[in-house]
Amino acid sequence: MNAPEYFFLPDIQASADQRQLAIHKVGVRGLRYPLALLDAAGRVQNTVARLSMSVGLPPEVKGTHMSRFVELLEEKRAPLNVNRLLRMLDEMLLRLDAQSGEIELAFPYFISKAAPVSAAKSLLDYDVRMIAEKRAGQRSELTLAIVAPVTSLCPCSREISAYGAHNQRSHITISARLRSGMSPEELVRLAEEEASCEVFGLLKRADEKWVTERAYDNPKFVEDLVRDIALRLMKEPRIAQWTVKSENFESIHNHSAYAEICGENPQHA
Repeated sequence: MNAPEYFFLPDIQASADQRQLAIHKVGVRGLRYPLALLDAAGRVQNTVARLSMSVGLPPEVKGTHMSRFVELLEEKRAPLNVNRLLRMLDEMLLRLDAQSGEIELAFPYFISKAAPVSAAKSLLDYDVRMIAEKRAGQRSELTLAIVAPVTSLCPCSREISAYGAHNQRSHITISARLRSGMSPEELVRLAEEEASCEVFGLLKRADEKWVTERAYDNPKFVEDLVRDIALRLMKEPRIAQWTVKSENFESIHNHSAYAEICGENPQHA
């Protein structure tokens, strides 16, 4: 019985604190960890996520148990989707005896795309964030956010030029607080469909002709991008609250054009 694991070790973190100040968030951040996800088709995609995990700490407790956050990740579990992430949040709160908490995952997400003419397939990467959060006395909430690269072509440039028009690569960011499950693919497609043209990882010459002409026939200002996407988000009953941003990396300036809209969708009976 002299093995180290049987020695009595005081738990300083669980001792009382006399300052009587609650902490809104305490935990770990910047933790990189392998992650298995379910995509929209039910297939497993493996990636590496950067995680932040935190709980609220009552005023009378000195500290939280940091090791339990990592222990939670080490548990064997099925590949994550939005609903399973909410269950993971509940498990974290139970382990840490907390009434509020948050798990945030940020990771690259790959979608297979077929070129518009040649049908050549390639992977394109998207930045995705998933945030599961619970405040004391309230229901758990989940936010899904994506960054989709697209092409935008300037309507003014096309109108005033004898030939051609300047275009740029744009980053569209959609953040949606969900009422029910959605996949990253669905938000990505919504952004791409409202752009002058989507982008691809692999294009042949016939595909380049198609995307160039597609953008020319579908010019959009940065204001058009966020307004058109906002109209789509407003019609989505699975979304409670949303923000859409577009940053256009201008090809004729050394600065970006930027626009942002946010809104809430009423709950329908």
